[in-house]
Amino acid sequence: MSFRTLLAYQKGFALAMELFHLTKDFPQAEVFGLTSQIVRSSRSVCSNIAEGYRKRQYEKHFKSKLSDADSENTETQLWLDFALACDYISDEQRSDLLSKSEEVGKLLNYMMNNPDKFK
Repeated sequence: MSFRTLLAYQKGFALAMELFHLTKDFPQAEVFGLTSQIVRSSRSVCSNIAEGYRKRQYEKHFKSKLSDADSENTETQLWLDFALACDYISDEQRSDLLSKSEEVGKLLNYMMNNPDKFK
């Protein structure tokens, strides 16, 4: 089994890629600001899942990395709030992206609460 088979990873990766493509339309002035932050935090969700999966035999480390992934996921939600406030995305886009992010969060929470299922 691979971290790539985890639903949380797959959905997190899909969201990160959607955000990457969406932010291509953000103003050039945001390249080192909002664009960079939202892309980095969304990608970090996946990297923390992958790192944690390789340490899954150590329950505390596994849960810690999943907690880090969840924190990055929440940070992504914050950046979506800024993107909306700056009029870079519509309320409908934000709602759709937040829904996807919340689904990733629920999957991460399930993994943290059931680490034995991932050994």
